[in-house]
Amino acid sequence: MSISSGDVLLAVVEGQRLVLEKRGAVLARVKRRFSQIPPEVSLSAELLADRRAEARREEED
Repeated sequence: MSISSGDVLLAVVEGQRLVLEKRGAVLARVKRRFSQIPPEVSLSAELLADRRAEARREEED
């Protein structure tokens, strides 16, 4: 596992299991997952636009 003193680990509870992962491994996985998204696309801007549209629809009801 190559865990050394001082390594930053992230802990996640999955059912009855506790999973520990190195921070670097998690970051690498996330980067791979989103690597196909063009740099000009802002996922946070899209999320905010979706939330604002949803709030407007709720106000109309």
